[in-house]
This record gives sequence, structure tokens and C-alpha cells, in this order.
Amino acid sequence: MAVSPRPRVRVAVVDAYGTVLNDYRDRAIGKAAPERPWAVYLAGADRRFRLLAFDLDAHGDPAAAARDADVLAGLLRDVGLPYVLCESGPTGGRHLWVALAESVDAETVATLARLTKHLCPTLDLSPLSNAVTGCVRPPGAPHRAGGHSTVLSGDVDALSAPTATAAQVRALVSLVAGLVDDTEPARPIDPRSPLPLDSHGRLHLAGPRRQLPANSAAALRETPLDASATLWRVLIGAAAARWRHADVAALVDTEPGLEHVRSRVTTRGRAARPRGEQAAVLGRQWDKAVRYVAASDRQIGDDPTFDRRADVMAAHVRDVQQRADAAAGRWTRGGGPADRRILDVLSFLALHALSGSVEADTRRLALSAGVGRETARTALLRLAEDGWIAQTTAADGTRAAHWTIDPQSVLHSNLVHARSQADPRPPGAGAAERTTLLATLRTRTTDAAHDLFTATRPALGHLAGNLYARIDTTARTLDELSPTIGAGPLRTRRLLDRLTYAGIVERSREGWQRVDLHSPDAAAERAGVAGRLDARADRYRVEREAWAWWKAEEAWMHAPRRPDARRRPSRGQLSLVPEDGTHAYGPHPRRADGRLDYAAARRIIIEEREGTAVRPYERDADGDLRSRTVVDESPAIDTAEGEWIDPGYCSHGMTVGIRCRYCDGPATKQLDTPQRRVA
Repeated sequence: MAVSPRPRVRVAVVDAYGTVLNDYRDRAIGKAAPERPWAVYLAGADRRFRLLAFDLDAHGDPAAAARDADVLAGLLRDVGLPYVLCESGPTGGRHLWVALAESVDAETVATLARLTKHLCPTLDLSPLSNAVTGCVRPPGAPHRAGGHSTVLSGDVDALSAPTATAAQVRALVSLVAGLVDDTEPARPIDPRSPLPLDSHGRLHLAGPRRQLPANSAAALRETPLDASATLWRVLIGAAAARWRHADVAALVDTEPGLEHVRSRVTTRGRAARPRGEQAAVLGRQWDKAVRYVAASDRQIGDDPTFDRRADVMAAHVRDVQQRADAAAGRWTRGGGPADRRILDVLSFLALHALSGSVEADTRRLALSAGVGRETARTALLRLAEDGWIAQTTAADGTRAAHWTIDPQSVLHSNLVHARSQADPRPPGAGAAERTTLLATLRTRTTDAAHDLFTATRPALGHLAGNLYARIDTTARTLDELSPTIGAGPLRTRRLLDRLTYAGIVERSREGWQRVDLHSPDAAAERAGVAGRLDARADRYRVEREAWAWWKAEEAWMHAPRRPDARRRPSRGQLSLVPEDGTHAYGPHPRRADGRLDYAAARRIIIEEREGTAVRPYERDADGDLRSRTVVDESPAIDTAEGEWIDPGYCSHGMTVGIRCRYCDGPATKQLDTPQRRVA
């Protein structure tokens, strides 16, 4: 039995054919419980929660829901919260109930739900995120697919006589927040990232060894409920503390938290691993942990304002994303799919920098979003026109323009806004919220920015990529997927059919889900579009370097006291304190008339990048670039025709006999210096 915080409950609706729907309506009940599925409200009329119900959906995978229930139950025990665990029905889902003697504000509960979702992917956020309509079927309530919600553990009477306090709930939020950065990544880490190796050939992070973080030290000493997850908490803490692989290996035989290294799960319980297998497991997980720590956005330091600033920025980015999700049709018309990608990238950059205004050039935005630079430029203009973003600083030279996702300047007012003393923010919640949002936005933009989802056929297009980025390994129905991209059911179904035909999404009885992580790469190969984004990135790098080269030359030409051209360093000969206009590629190439030669500059950059460059470059009479050798200085001697060459210099200070790389003009002055032989 359970006590409803309201005199009314929600009862499932039955259609004209007698089928019970997953739709509930308010209804007053008497002493007898309804025969149809019914649910109780979690919050009261004051929108403060008096019940917590963690709804873990099976979605065809009961084992995943059971695992998440074990993890969550352990967290509840750690903070002393009594709970009741139920099997929700025949599908294998789980419900964990906690009754509260003190009400808790909706914001704290919503934060708890979002952070728990990061640890337990099967959690349904809806009941704990909506204080008005959030409800869950209590123990004993019927399931629309048959059966009832059955108690697996816990005392049901604890729901009628609650003892849990608001302080315990906030302690739970802080505990979960501390674990958010310590969760194993769901996808493989890129093995191409260069990291230092120790004397045993194992990856590590440079720096002096420190003590283990508190969470990792506790995991090392505790008897694990989930041995794999506990090992991961230990390893990422050790990697962040600059430990070496050998430091952890020395503890394998003695520390409880390394049980996953010592043994493996079998049908008869845990069985000891051979020594060779132990070394392989620890080595593989250690390298993975080091790469994860090196690539993660974990905050290191003792900045007392970081958690608060992260909380404010995370709340603002979450608000921007929620408003964007609510603007259904905005992201499906014309350039809308590209606009949404650019907005997501700007949100990620702002959240990463903890600043509403960030410097972002169109090429970098384009590469991050998987669109062209002109598409990114027009997307910025459209977003600014519609009030989603605003330009705060125009581009200047090699510095890109600054854009803000806070055109109404609400961040400052939120930063000084104080919470109620009765509902203080749990410590660490802001930083953890930032981490979860960063992970969500990074995953979404990375999945959408793929060769298969570029604009030109036979690629599938930007909107198909946006849809794919919002599909995971959990099956979702058409009604659930359509609102995620703002398209109607018919258009969404067509996109799903294209994704299914490409072999990256499959349909089951429960809905659509991804096939596997690497299927888009194979689909791009089959479609003949693999390598598009890499080629675009190479092209943009050349354009960016050519622009920087031109700006350096412009600075040299406009310098108040222009240095002697003969003293300008050639390619690769930068001085310790370079003068204005000094560039790694040397002086900018010029045409015969003295104007800058941009085509030659691009060729030089490309050849340098490809390793086919020949130095030094000089222009031949026909305009080609070829290598010419300059002989050492000495008194002038005759040429093959027996003629003497006068030591004349062009306007750029180059000996005319040695053809100037900027011009082929005649000498403008005579200098009493040693002559040079013709190259």
C-alpha cells in the first residue's frame, strides 16, 4: 500500500475497444483501489515533493534496469534513505520508492534526477522533473500489460510512516554529483591521442603523484556491489592523481575495490582469473582510464566560485536547449537543421568556457557542426536575427568574432540570485550538472557531424543526422522521436526509413534503435562519401594558415619602421623575439608586379603540410616555383658569357642577380657590398 500526497490519483484511460492506454487522468478514489492501472502524485499542491519514485524502464532489457536498480539502491543506503524496491510489471522494469518526512523543492529533485540519469541510463526523468503532473504506479498497482507492481525488497510500511529528511536528499544529490565525473564512458576512447609512456610502456599523465581523491580511495577500500564500476572509479582517480600503472598493480592482491581484476563473473559466482588475464584486464582498463581523464572536462583546482558559476551556466544552457526543443518547426525548415547544430556547438563552447560570450570563427564552428563554412556563417546570421544569439565583438584581423547565447543578458542576474536558505544548493551539484550537459552536447554534435550526414547527395543530409544523434540503443517509438527534431510523424518516418536502409538504425517491436557505434562509418563507405569532412578540415586549415600569412605580411608592410628585407627570416627561421610580419613560412610570395601571390602561398602551405616542399622557393620567369641554390658571397666573377654583374638591389633589398622572390624589377640603388654569383 502507499499513501498519495493528494486526495486524487491518476487512473489509466481505456479506449473504445477496451485497450488500456499509457495515458492517465485525475480521478478521486475511495477505500478500494482501482482495477485499472493507477498512479500517485509525487508532489503536493505546493509543488514540493513528498515522495521520490525512481522509474527504471526495461525497454526490452530487464538486466539493464536491474543493474541500475542495484546501483541506485546502494547510493540510497549510503546516505541512510530507506527505500522500497518493486518490479513494475511483466516487462522487468524497476521502481524505487522513498517517502519523505520533510518536503523537498522541485529544483533539487529535478537535479537529482538529471544526475542520476547520467549514472543509470534506464531512469525515466519525467516523474521527478515535473512537480505538477509527475506520478508513478505505487506497489500493488496493476500494469497495463498484465500483472502488478510487486515488492522485491524493503518495508512497504515505511511509505506510510516516512522518516527521510530533506538533508538526506541533498546528501544524496552531493553523492551522485561526486560520482558523475567518475562514470565509465559509454563509448570507446580515441586510441590516437598521444600520451606519455612510463618505463613499462604504460600510459600515464605527467606530473607529481598525489593522494587518491576521496571517492576513489573509498572505492578502493570497499567491497564492491558492481566490481567493474568500482574498478573504474579507482582507476580514473588514480590516473587523475598522476599514479602509474605499477602503483595500482601492486594493490591488486590486497585491496577489495580491485576485485574485478582478480576475478570474473560466472554462472556459479565469481571465479579467479589467471595472472595473465589479470594483467590484461588491468592494462586495458588503465589505458582507457588515462585517456578518459586526459580528454574529460573535469574541474581540477580549489576555485570556491566554480560550482556556483557552473550551476548558473548549466541552468542557462539547459534553458536555451529546452526553448529550442519547444520551437518545433524552427529546426526543420530551410537551414533550420544546420542552425540547430550551430546553436548546440555555441552552447557547448559557452558551457565549457563558463562564459555566455565566446570567440568562434565560422570554420571552427563548421567543422564542429559538420556543415560548410558558408552554411555556418548564414546560420549565425539567422540565429542572431531570431534572437537566439547575438554578436558582441566583430572579427578583427586574425581574431574571430565573439558570439553570446545570452542576448538578453540574464546570466548576470541569475548569478547574483540567491536560493532560499531552506533549500540550499547541494555542494557539487552545479559542476556535475555542467559535466552531464557537456557530455550530452558533445555526443550529440559528434554523432551528427559525420560524412554520412553532410548536405550533398548521396549523403543523408543534416536533418537525418540530427535525428540519428537523438537515437540511442534504447528503442523509441515514432511519437517519441518526432518531437526531438520538430518534424511531423510522416517526415520523421521517412527519415527513419532512410536511416534503416543505410543500415545504421534498426526497427524492433518496441521502436527504432541504433545498430552499433561504427555502422555510420561503414554506411559512408558504401555511399561513397567517406572522407568528406576530413577533406574539408584540411582545406580550412590551409585557408586559415594562408590568412594568417597574409596578415603577417600586412603587418610588415604597415610597420612604422619596416625592417630591412634582407634580414627577414626565411621559412622555419623565426627569431626568439620575432619582429612584426615574421611568419613561419617566411616572406609572402609575390607576383612579378609586386602584388601578393595567394595561389603560390596556398601551394607552399599544401606542399609543406604534405612534406613535398623544396626550399628555398623562388619564382622563375614563367611564374613557376622551383628550388634555386644561392652560392656563397664572394667578389663578382664573370658569367658563362663573360659579363660582370653589378651589385644592384631591388626595392626589397634582394640582389638583382639573384632573382627576388617578390619581384623581377630592376635595381633601384647601388650598394658598396660584396657581389654574389648568379645562382
